[in-house]
Amino acid sequence: MSQPTSDAILARMMALHPKIIDLTLDRMWRLLGALGNPQETLPPVIHVAGTNGKGSTLAMIRAGLEAEGKSVHVYTSPHLARFHERIRVAGTLISEADLTSVLDECAQANGDIPITYFEITTCAALLAFARMPADYTLLEVGLGGRLDATNVIAKPVLTAITPVSLDHQQFLGETLAEIAGEKAGILKRGVPCVVARQEPAGQEVIEARAERLGAPLLANGQHWHVARERDGMIYQDEAGLLDLPRPNLPGDHQVMNAGTALAALRHLRVGEAGCEAAVTRADWPARMQRLRSGPLVEAAPLAELWLDGGHNPAAGEALAAHLGSLPVRPTYLICGMLNTKDIAGYLRPLSQAVQGLTAVSIPGEANTLPAADTAEAARAVGMADGQAESVAEAVRDVIAEAPQARILICGSLYLAGTVLRENG
Repeated sequence: MSQPTSDAILARMMALHPKIIDLTLDRMWRLLGALGNPQETLPPVIHVAGTNGKGSTLAMIRAGLEAEGKSVHVYTSPHLARFHERIRVAGTLISEADLTSVLDECAQANGDIPITYFEITTCAALLAFARMPADYTLLEVGLGGRLDATNVIAKPVLTAITPVSLDHQQFLGETLAEIAGEKAGILKRGVPCVVARQEPAGQEVIEARAERLGAPLLANGQHWHVARERDGMIYQDEAGLLDLPRPNLPGDHQVMNAGTALAALRHLRVGEAGCEAAVTRADWPARMQRLRSGPLVEAAPLAELWLDGGHNPAAGEALAAHLGSLPVRPTYLICGMLNTKDIAGYLRPLSQAVQGLTAVSIPGEANTLPAADTAEAARAVGMADGQAESVAEAVRDVIAEAPQARILICGSLYLAGTVLRENG
């Protein structure tokens, strides 16, 4: 009898998902206990929460640590093309054999008891990390922080909170202060926390929780400063000034993410070479990623094709600012979003930066916003709109009108994953 594949085990795990999402750590504690509590034997943990920039910040921290010769475990979500992307063990994506083994072990220990897909796969990642030596473990929060499945580490070496904005209100609260409170749930007593620039309402909540816990804050604007300067960036803290290249990840918003990563690295005593590597070597797909090969590019040889998975109003603002900084070129969006997102808030800042939008549904995604609804939302914010059955068809439609266009495929990491798989 052949061994089950990781895909088969993951599909089986989906069937265990509770019918109603209830954020709680009870299921995590139960399964981790059955697995021997691997979360207690991890290499030193850096835990990152926030609304936007978590993944980019974490990628920069990883690049800086690895440039210093450190071995690093990394857990991120969601994946784009393959589940294996979520679990990087000592610098290498988890192998199919190892992933299948830890998933099967978690499935056996859990049995048929309801548990969310994210919870049981997080347990699998922690199990894999506990069994392989490394210098650090980087954990990205999935949703919120306080009750997120990753929030089971009693004493991380460092936490970080990237910019907090409105997203996932149905789970985290309707106000910025409520959402910031959930993100601040990763703070631990006595453990330092790096805090990126925040809106005042969010900063106040984070500071109040930190004070209650005696968690020292390393806050932007107080303990460290970062700014774009000409073709580079300047970072400064009490240890001195770093004059660095601009981040290799595109977009002015990446300067703040780089500052957050640098504050974390400086706290960990990473040297100047590691800090420079953090901003020049980070790799994080589908964040203003230029597509340079594949069928889509071949179909539009005179066009620029870009891909981004941002999906909330703050991401829309960051994209609009970045598009405004690029050389002038007719710019069009190909957009597909989930029906749980604030599409008007996402599209509104982009409406003045583009010539039009072609709406698509996200293939194979039950919670996709229908293309017709995306097109209607685009009209409502003043965008010229159209619809297409696929991204490939949308690209053809755009270049028929503007062969040398800049085309940004955007609105969802799920759409970005589909594009990366289909475009090779």
